[in-house]
Amino acid sequence: MRAAATERRPAIPDDEPITFPDAPRAELDRALGELVEQARKVLDTQGRLRALVRANRAVVSHLELPVVLRTIIEAAVELVGARYGALGVIAEGGGLEQFIHVGMSDDVVSRIGHLPEGHGLLGALIDDPRPIRLDSIADDPRSSGFPAGHPPMTAFLGVPITVRDSVYGNLYLTDPVSGGFTEDDEQLVKALAANAGFAIDNARLYAETVARQAWSASAAEMTASILGSDAAEAHEEFASRAAALLGARSVVVLGTAEADEVAPMLGRNDGPVGDAGLLLDNDRVRSAVEGGQPTRLEELSGYPLADGGEPGPALVVPFDGKTGSPEVLIAVRASDEAPFTAFELERAVTFSRQAALAMELAEARADRERVALLEDRARIARDLHDHVIQQLFGVGLELQSVQSALGAGRLADRIDGTVNSLDDAIAQIRTAIFSLSHQQGPGGSLRHRLLDIVQEVGEGLPRPATVSFSGPVDLVSDAALADDVAAFVREGLTNVVRHAGADTATVDVVASADEITVDVADDGAGIGETSRRSGLANLSERAERRAGVLSVESTPQGTRLRLRLPVPAERVR
Repeated sequence: MRAAATERRPAIPDDEPITFPDAPRAELDRALGELVEQARKVLDTQGRLRALVRANRAVVSHLELPVVLRTIIEAAVELVGARYGALGVIAEGGGLEQFIHVGMSDDVVSRIGHLPEGHGLLGALIDDPRPIRLDSIADDPRSSGFPAGHPPMTAFLGVPITVRDSVYGNLYLTDPVSGGFTEDDEQLVKALAANAGFAIDNARLYAETVARQAWSASAAEMTASILGSDAAEAHEEFASRAAALLGARSVVVLGTAEADEVAPMLGRNDGPVGDAGLLLDNDRVRSAVEGGQPTRLEELSGYPLADGGEPGPALVVPFDGKTGSPEVLIAVRASDEAPFTAFELERAVTFSRQAALAMELAEARADRERVALLEDRARIARDLHDHVIQQLFGVGLELQSVQSALGAGRLADRIDGTVNSLDDAIAQIRTAIFSLSHQQGPGGSLRHRLLDIVQEVGEGLPRPATVSFSGPVDLVSDAALADDVAAFVREGLTNVVRHAGADTATVDVVASADEITVDVADDGAGIGETSRRSGLANLSERAERRAGVLSVESTPQGTRLRLRLPVPAERVR
């Protein structure tokens, strides 16, 4: 029975294939394909995220603002595989202040000419700071086309960069290698732009910190320099340091001006070029000066720069100068340079006030030193008068008494010569006393005026010129007579210095109740036939106008000019 049942089972062929239903097989293939695609996307996303991390690391690894800006655009181009990229920094008044680009060669840039100014699509992103993504630039109605020589560009991606809730600039990317920008590209660039905003803010803060340190250090050095040097050079020191800190081509410091007068030029950094009147002819400059309001100007035209360039942006900083008198600092850059910033204006105001304080302290110190010097001179003058002259006068009287006892003879003659030498010494000491004493009146006495002229002009000789006085010089001379005598001495000494070839010169002034006589003598080569004739003619005319006489004695051993002027009648009474 069991054997029979076994024999009735059908046989299964060995070569029959195993098959599955079509529907489950298709579902499996699709699931496997989706899994592979998702894996590819995950790997691609991971790669792009790693690229974003690298880009962010590169952006935040620098502190110098120019380097940070270029690193940002280079990182953005690499992140989305763009061929061209640029970063435009927005100016305060709109448009583009800076335009940093990558991807174009120097020859192409030179062929294009000027850089974009913020029109077309660039301007649209400035006006409405929201991302713009286009497959074709030419198809967008906001596009204004490209200038001649510009390479063709198709796809476009623009993303704003914000710093502290304000738009600092925009990223512009074109022509990706993939043919078009995707939503993922836009999100990546937006993430990079957010980090770039922090990097730019840090770079700006770092730059401001470095700049503040430079301003503070320069202000300290300037204060020490002004306090330790000649006050007359203080404004030049101030202008030179301000020019270096501001990066200005020209910096001038002007004083105040009375009605119908030109403002005096107190100091500048670039030599005697330009005219203060040209600066004050500008309405905005004049308004800032009159209102005492520090101002930034986009352009200051008409004022020549020392290097011949065209003037551009300017700073006008009025401030209280020495002793509280109004002054103004004007800094000018070339027309192709960046405008001054609000930070630079603020630092220039602080720097100007500190310079004014330093100059006021220097002037106060100089006043104290002058007072101490005058007091010391007065003490020396009193000692010379009360002690030295009296002793010399006593010695002279004693010698004269000895001379009377000896009677006539060679010894008496020698004593007489010694007494005359003592009289000359007393006269010279009295001249020194006058030079050490305080000047009287606003113009000073005639003695002091002549002492100043001899010191000023006579220093041009190998040996300084000397001056001596005899008689009541200041008593008999009025203002007009003093002017004529001073002019004669100045002209005479000037001729000696310029033409005589002299080693030294002397000025002798003798006054009596009737006339005043002034001699200017030198040890030069004489007048000759052609030199100093015009000057002598002027002196002769001056003498004739006052009913005086000019005489000239000239030999190869020297020249003596003598001016004799009558004393005004009211001075005699």
